[in-house]
Amino acid sequence: MLNERDKSILKHILEYCDKIERAIARFGITLDILKMDEDYRNVVSMYVFQIGELTTHFSKKFLVANTEMPWSKMKGMRNIAAHNYKNFSMDLLYGVLIENIPELKGYCLKKLNEEM
Repeated sequence: MLNERDKSILKHILEYCDKIERAIARFGITLDILKMDEDYRNVVSMYVFQIGELTTHFSKKFLVANTEMPWSKMKGMRNIAAHNYKNFSMDLLYGVLIENIPELKGYCLKKLNEEM
């Protein structure tokens, strides 16, 4: 059973996953587009940053019970986006967008649906 705070965090993460999907639908999802379009890159990077920030607010109980997702790596992406943005790997960001975000969205939906 999730506490209200953890549910709220999952819902907010889901919202950012949806925003990333909308950005991808608008701009496209090739590595070249990501590298060439600074505005697009900034938008999706901020959403990834926000997701990473949200993961730092989960309860310890949630993190211990839900090890299927790499929460610490998400926090690490947030730290890279915040503190080392100039060296943020576009290849890494692209991989996160096409592989990790859909997986994360599915996980959040599953956890929230289990609570209903």
